[in-house]
Amino acid sequence: MGFVPFVIGTCIVVYGVGLLLSMADPQGIQMGGLFSMLGPSPIALVRLGASGEVPVFRLGRWWTVLSAGWLHAGLLHIAFNMMALRQIAPAIAEMYGPGRMVIIYTAGSVVGFTLSSLAGQYMPNLPLIGAGAFTVGASAAIAGLIGAMWHYGKRGGSSMASSYASSFVLYMVIIGFMGGIDNWAHGGGFAGGYFAARFLDPLKPERVDHVAIALVCLVLAIVSIIVSVLTPLDI
Repeated sequence: MGFVPFVIGTCIVVYGVGLLLSMADPQGIQMGGLFSMLGPSPIALVRLGASGEVPVFRLGRWWTVLSAGWLHAGLLHIAFNMMALRQIAPAIAEMYGPGRMVIIYTAGSVVGFTLSSLAGQYMPNLPLIGAGAFTVGASAAIAGLIGAMWHYGKRGGSSMASSYASSFVLYMVIIGFMGGIDNWAHGGGFAGGYFAARFLDPLKPERVDHVAIALVCLVLAIVSIIVSVLTPLDI
């Protein structure tokens, strides 16, 4: 279905638009921080659909739990996420089929950013874990793919899939201690992908309606970005 090139291309376009918007923003293009180097300004990210406690609860932009996965805070941020997607997505498409992979990817993103936004609203700002005031990135959706791989290993008895998923989980945990990482989104994304995978039993063949739902997911994701751009930002 050309999903990986579509995601990479869309994320690059949105990232470029964010940089253009930042040039007209007093905050300008961001130059500090490992994952925010050469990144769009916070205002530009919010205009394009950043999620988190502030956009969802204070600004009422609830649809951003779907759009935030297509935005990135910096050059390394988008580069690492797109490389991870290229590495993981083909394996999930082989295990579940391309349609169900897209559904799992979307579920991971939505659940991840929903949990992050709720944590930002109701949880204290814990050391190293943080709370999602503002959050963006495809890593929540990618964590969903890892959750699906974990389920496949348990459901299908594949030690290779389980080992592969475990190595990615360990990587996520290590990265999570670097600071500035939305661990709530990662954890929620993993859970969203895992439970979506359980519902979309990988040992059963993919159906036509799975592909149809996948296309709806992609359309809604793009619409969510458009809605974010068109909705006036009152801050």
